[in-house]
Amino acid sequence: MKLHCFPTKTALTAISKNGLPSAQAFPNAKPSGEEFMSKLLDRRWTLLSPDTKIHQITVSSTQGRKGGGLFSNVSFSNNNQPHLGNKMSEDNQGLSFYIVRDDLLHPFVNGNKARKLDGLLPLIEDHGVTDVVTCGGCQSAHAAAVAVSCAERGLKSHLLLRGEQPQILTGYNLISTIYGNVTYIPRSFYAHREDMLRTHANMIADNTGSVIYCNDIIDASLASQKFESSKFVQMDAPRGTENNSNKVAIVNEGAGDAVALLGLFRLVDYLSQEHLLGKKRAFNFVVDSGTGTTAIGLGLGAMYLGLPWKITAIMLADTIDSYRQQERRLIAEFKRQFCFLLDSDKLNGANDGIVNWVDRCQPRKFGNILEGEIDACQQVAQQTGILLDPVYTLAAWETVTRITCAHEADANVVMLHTGGTLGMFGLAQRYKSHFGKLNNAIKN
Repeated sequence: MKLHCFPTKTALTAISKNGLPSAQAFPNAKPSGEEFMSKLLDRRWTLLSPDTKIHQITVSSTQGRKGGGLFSNVSFSNNNQPHLGNKMSEDNQGLSFYIVRDDLLHPFVNGNKARKLDGLLPLIEDHGVTDVVTCGGCQSAHAAAVAVSCAERGLKSHLLLRGEQPQILTGYNLISTIYGNVTYIPRSFYAHREDMLRTHANMIADNTGSVIYCNDIIDASLASQKFESSKFVQMDAPRGTENNSNKVAIVNEGAGDAVALLGLFRLVDYLSQEHLLGKKRAFNFVVDSGTGTTAIGLGLGAMYLGLPWKITAIMLADTIDSYRQQERRLIAEFKRQFCFLLDSDKLNGANDGIVNWVDRCQPRKFGNILEGEIDACQQVAQQTGILLDPVYTLAAWETVTRITCAHEADANVVMLHTGGTLGMFGLAQRYKSHFGKLNNAIKN
């Protein structure tokens, strides 16, 4: 195996010491927010379109209803064709919130995973990668997304899943196994993720192949871009290296790198169109957060476009200090990689935090579900046709419902539905008693 090297200079681009295009290489070093966004988004994407559905959920009081549960005092109804843009106020007759249906982007790829991979996979293709190595838990939505997305593009995926193979393959684990090449890793080895990924990638590359990390790919891509008529032209590379050897890319767990922010910028740009949410109306976006990358991408994109949007992220997997550290890391990484395009003045406020990190309404150890949460998912599904999962998206739905009912928001509330449908199948195996009660309820 050898380290793959990329050209660091072109005839039209001055290169700084870190291998990236210097600000002097471009005549407009400080474009406006919209100009920056236009240049940033002028690239190939995984998703054919950034389009997504926007629905409106009305929350009604049902005081006196028998029984307990998360939503025992409220009911929901779904308007799947709400007035948007300048006509939004016409639908605001009662308590309601909006929901961005990214869960509908792909049947097997979660919405937030699709957004994270939106800008990454074309870069991987452009650099001639043949194999992709990543990792995750046994029911990892990220691993399944990588497996499906790679297979759709003729790339081989190698998925290192934590723990032991389950007796019955289901949910994301089943999809990962069908679309990718799965290896189960003992927990003691999985604890050392970087070494684990590098070792497996080297094994796939063998002596004649090469290994590269995602950040190296985007650095090399930026260094090899040509600037012609205010448009970036991606430099293509043949797939694989000499003698049909493997070129292996390592994608970190959860795709939590700065390159994942590109897809979220594209989503923000799409939603901020005047006929949708617009650029002047205030919104409070609520999103469930595993790694926190989605929330950070939304916040950074909104800040650079000057949108009056607040990003509220429900912490599910870590402490607030860890999420804030992740926020600082991704922002610093993004600034470093796109320094030649950025007007740093627009991101001054980013150092003070761009995401409002909050606890779940009922905090618990990550992955656990509590009594009544499956019933709550069933209630929402039956009343709105929207499927939630109790680990991730139910947490966001709880929060937007609380904010809406308490009249806490001085802005329209929007939930980003990140997906999670297939996760229900794995949870049904793990929490048989919780799901078994659904049958009892039907019988009664």
